[in-house]
Amino acid sequence: MREQIRQLLATLHFNGMAEVLDRILDQAEQEGAPVAQVLLWLLKEELRHRQERSLAYRIKQAKMPWDWSIETFPFDQQPAVSPSQIKSLAGLDFIGRAQNIVFIGPPGTGKTGLAIGLLRQALINGHRGRFYKAQDLIDELYASLADRTTTKLLNRLSQYSLLLIDELGYLTLKPEQVNAFFKLLDMRYGKVPTIITTNLSYPDWYELFQRKDLVDALLDRLQHHCITIQIDGPSLRTPDPTISPPRRRKKSAKKNGSSDTT
Repeated sequence: MREQIRQLLATLHFNGMAEVLDRILDQAEQEGAPVAQVLLWLLKEELRHRQERSLAYRIKQAKMPWDWSIETFPFDQQPAVSPSQIKSLAGLDFIGRAQNIVFIGPPGTGKTGLAIGLLRQALINGHRGRFYKAQDLIDELYASLADRTTTKLLNRLSQYSLLLIDELGYLTLKPEQVNAFFKLLDMRYGKVPTIITTNLSYPDWYELFQRKDLVDALLDRLQHHCITIQIDGPSLRTPDPTISPPRRRKKSAKKNGSSDTT
């Protein structure tokens, strides 16, 4: 009978149940559990299995370059970041409010780590998201112009519950790329949030995009529902000056038939 059940579970793709079938049935026989209890155990295992597979798929599709989380961020090393503010954002209320987040600060201050941590938290809670280096996103948008798939690409990108655009800095941009980028943010405006990390303050965006009218419109929409987090702190990539480098062991020197090693 167990083999028949196992075959039916495989046919129905109830892989979570199949993985624990023998353990659950053995436990039920030992404890004399009622049929309803056994069914509940099996259904819970199936739900757990599907949730884990769904999360793994969302993480894979998000294409995050690093497996960082809010819990692993070194708040003690970055006094310019408020732990309470970041942990409040990790509650993900900003997604329901379609509220953008912009991290501004010098390289190495933790902008990307915090942004990825929030994206990962969103994925864990069932949201679909995507990580992009700004240059990669610009290049992909430009390539879509050549094969006339820009509309399809913009529609797909506008559907993500959370889009992370990392390292928006001094890029080399063509007018067509600028237009496509602004179109994307306009399509997401007021519907789903976008996280941007950049080393440029807002006034510097005019120099980057070279289109005052479009930057005015972009900043108007971006900042309408936006949390701006300015990180003016130390670089987390700087070695700790309190830690001395390991001393190099000197080679033994033999003199007058004796050796002295220091």
